Amino acid sequence: MEQRKRGRKRLGKKKRYHNIMLRFNDTEYDTLRIICESYHLHISDRGVISPLLRRLVLDKESEEKDRLPNTSNLAYRINKIGNNINQLVKLAHHKNLRSPNSNLENEIQKANALLQVLINVTVEELT
Repeated sequence: MEQRKRGRKRLGKKKRYHNIMLRFNDTEYDTLRIICESYHLHISDRGVISPLLRRLVLDKESEEKDRLPNTSNLAYRINKIGNNINQLVKLAHHKNLRSPNSNLENEIQKANALLQVLINVTVEELT
């Protein structure tokens, strides 16, 4: 007959190395207490909250709509728009310094038209 080992059960590969600390305000803590009571658990007992939260978080599958969209392409486009604006402003200042009597309205209208095209392209890519 095998002799059974005493003490804590060995976790092996299931050992948990990563810690996540949560802090709750009063209303969130009350909500958590109500959830615990619905499972007939006491929130003040040691070793109750971690397994409950682990079960609630890991047993649910996230839906596609809950995930945040990838915004790296949008950030790239906005950065490029900013670069274009800076180039247009530099050009406008340069033309204004070269001939102070020149009319910048035409340049400003061109810049606005280009910006509108860039914004429309960016909006179309996001949808």
